[in-house]
Amino acid sequence: MSLLIKNAVIVNADGEKKASQDILIKGSTIEKIGKDLSADGVKVVDASGKKVLPGFIDLHCHLREPGQEHKETIETGCRAAVKGGFTSLFCMPNTRPPIDNGMIVEGVIKEARRVGLANVYPVGAISKGQNSQEMVDMYEMKAAGCLALSDDGKAVNNSQLMLLALRYADMVGLLLMEHCQDPLISGKGVMNEGLTASVLGMRGDPGVSETVIVGRDIELANYVQARIHLSHISLKRSCELIRFAKSQGVRVTAEACPHHFTLTDEAVKGFDPNTKVNPPLRTADDVEAIKAALADGTLDCVSTDHAPHTLEDKEEGFDHAPFGISGFETAFGLCVTHLVRTKVLTLAGLVDKMCQSPARIAGLKNKGRIEEGADADLVIVDTEAEWEVRKEDFVSKGKNSPFFGWKLHGLVEKTICGGKVVFER
Repeated sequence: MSLLIKNAVIVNADGEKKASQDILIKGSTIEKIGKDLSADGVKVVDASGKKVLPGFIDLHCHLREPGQEHKETIETGCRAAVKGGFTSLFCMPNTRPPIDNGMIVEGVIKEARRVGLANVYPVGAISKGQNSQEMVDMYEMKAAGCLALSDDGKAVNNSQLMLLALRYADMVGLLLMEHCQDPLISGKGVMNEGLTASVLGMRGDPGVSETVIVGRDIELANYVQARIHLSHISLKRSCELIRFAKSQGVRVTAEACPHHFTLTDEAVKGFDPNTKVNPPLRTADDVEAIKAALADGTLDCVSTDHAPHTLEDKEEGFDHAPFGISGFETAFGLCVTHLVRTKVLTLAGLVDKMCQSPARIAGLKNKGRIEEGADADLVIVDTEAEWEVRKEDFVSKGKNSPFFGWKLHGLVEKTICGGKVVFER
């Protein structure tokens, strides 16, 4: 099939085109970009008054399948993702059973192809059963289709195993992603340790549980000259450690999530279980530090950590409710409202954080940019449109969001993946 997008104001990470252009898509590839293009037998999409960006790439999300299909499935997760403008998803391995062997990897890829909405890249576990005791067969995982490994949901607390994993992953050509939280320090904490937790009488998770893993993995990566990607960074101190490591040439990349630059631990005062996330919401100083680190490149990208749960799970009370926010459908609006409109990032800078940098980190060579020969993964957005986040509008099975009732700017109008329109408002 072919598609012709007319009057497209193209925004890549290196800037926004001043004049509108047309984009001709043949099959799954961008064939030509220029003025007044025409072709026979193509579907025409008019993008007048809108911006056209590369499809968003999420390096960190949870699709829950296999084993927790009551929370989300690959199909419902992909529907929520493309509604939010995401065309490539890296889904975490803390499923039931964990994605720790090639057969499960192949099953996830097969189901994603059947659904046919977004590119799904299963992230395999680093250790078998995610128990930090025995490393997975990395060659098997790579051959089955993995580009990255993580024990997300928990850190690899066995430092010797993590050291070996960094060495092997670099040889095999896999990216290691780390959940930065020492479980022996975080313990049974349910929110950020500090004044708010003391006032509320809640068990706190101290920030050092994050920074000791950040520091350890930076040192291990530096020792073996391997690369490491640090997930959902939430603290000012973590940003300082990553910034210094990068200045020393350590091959470290890192991500932030929208809830960590839009909410503080003050949000927990209402005891809404939808504010219970892992790592927890931090202080106002940490929020400002995350924004500054995104602006100066210390933090490379924005990921959602989309973590859907059932209403029943989240209604168990704050102490017992699971951690996580359903993030696909609000991410772009939160970024436009709290990063672009506040001049933390330009729109092109946001494209870098949501498209080009994730593609670079993951090794997706034909994604993250709008150019001739690139994959036809695009999103047409209205950056000025204002909308309200409403539970009834969510298509994800997970309705667990602290942002219901918020007014946001930045609306996804159409999502195109592989040359096919997979979402239109």
